[in-house]
Amino acid sequence: MQMKPVLQTAPALYGSILDTIGNTPIVRINRLAPEGVELYVKVEAFNPGGSVKDRFALAAIEAAEASGALKPGQTVVEATSGNTGIGLALVCAAKGYPLVVTMAESFSVERRKLMRFLGAKVVLTPAAQKGTGMLAKAEELAREHGWFLARQFENEANADMHSRTTAREIVDAFGGQGPDYWVTGFGTGGTLKGVSRVLRAECPKTRIVVAEPDNVPLIQSGIAQERDADGRPASHPMFRPHLMQGWSPDFIAKLAEDAVSAGAIDAFQPVAGNAALQAARDLAAQEGIFCGISAGATFAAALEVAKTAPKGARIVAMLPDTGERYMSTVLFDGIEEEMSDDEIALSRSTPGARFDNAASAPVASAAAPTCKPEAAEMVDEIVAQHPVVMFVLEWCEFSWSVRKLFAAAGVPYHAVELDAAAMQTDNLGGDLRAALGVRTGVPTIPQIFVGGTHVGGAKETFDGFKDGSMAKRLNAIGLSFDDSKTANPYGFLPGWMHPR
Repeated sequence: MQMKPVLQTAPALYGSILDTIGNTPIVRINRLAPEGVELYVKVEAFNPGGSVKDRFALAAIEAAEASGALKPGQTVVEATSGNTGIGLALVCAAKGYPLVVTMAESFSVERRKLMRFLGAKVVLTPAAQKGTGMLAKAEELAREHGWFLARQFENEANADMHSRTTAREIVDAFGGQGPDYWVTGFGTGGTLKGVSRVLRAECPKTRIVVAEPDNVPLIQSGIAQERDADGRPASHPMFRPHLMQGWSPDFIAKLAEDAVSAGAIDAFQPVAGNAALQAARDLAAQEGIFCGISAGATFAAALEVAKTAPKGARIVAMLPDTGERYMSTVLFDGIEEEMSDDEIALSRSTPGARFDNAASAPVASAAAPTCKPEAAEMVDEIVAQHPVVMFVLEWCEFSWSVRKLFAAAGVPYHAVELDAAAMQTDNLGGDLRAALGVRTGVPTIPQIFVGGTHVGGAKETFDGFKDGSMAKRLNAIGLSFDDSKTANPYGFLPGWMHPR
């Protein structure tokens, strides 16, 4: 069956970003699918927060609002490997709730930054304490501060949302009969429980295949999940570290247990970490589908299912998230910032704009640089009025590097943004920059002054912190700073030019 996209005559209008959650596309795999089967992926990266967890986040908050468990302005707290936290941060931002997330330090840095960018606070827990540690911390914070705990691993709103949306989207896409196979991993168990019960009721011929890391067969092991008197899970004895972030925490979630008890699983498909990485890379390079490691793992499992599936079988694999939140992980090993030898060869294959060509040296002017006297006076006044002055450009990476260094160390400064809108009137910014060039003898930006003395640009500022001369300058004018933040000043430089 070749499904065709629905054509829209006009783009839809939405009341808020929350209205765009769900209804993600099911996309046919063309180049990677084995012959004789129809292989599809449900691309949850199309959710506004980039993952399937947006569905739970919206469901959890709206269910808590409806029940009164969440009061206006109350802080929400949750333990997460990242995607649930990103989804909750998005929903809480749109609805006006503060959010605190607890997350094991072993998960990717991008996830922390995304949550903080969306306004959440991220409290890291030790990697050695695994998922149970971050869960215990969230519960502790909720008790101590009276916060609302979202409880993704046991919250029925999680599974209910997937029954109402994800399952319906899958069933309806296949004409009400469902696919022949539905392949998914499990984390909270919300997707597994919510979708499987609809498939069981409406599409009994659909086989449900659950993928697990090949070294962490928690459910397949048959070993029951231990819980304390309050229902909190202990770390499962079969757990081992694995690559699939969001899959298989170190315990079996209550929702996943429910799915097992309901007989929702027809088969298990173990997946090796390297197979997951390769599948994610292949999806990107050969299908144009950008996804994360857990999505790669689910797709790798679907490929294994396809090897023994009957001819003409239709298989759907869940792709939980996008690949951008894995850029600091092993998934991107071998993807370099610098040009490869092949790319350098391409650069050299034509004469124009060759990257290895030195820039043509400017013709020296016989005349000395000049500036308007009133601009020179203004530069002098600014330098005299402030202990630390930076002449910067808003868009300049080097300017931002110095700002970040000073902010981290607690050095107060006055910034003159030469390209700000207010500086464009009568070309004031340009005149000040010309005057600055005359005074310092260099045309580059930023330029920094301490105690009325010219220090130099970004490099000289970083060098000064490294060799101690900046500390002497600052101390001489009565300014102290946190020298523990300046031990590696070059670390504040743009990533592409860190000293090697």
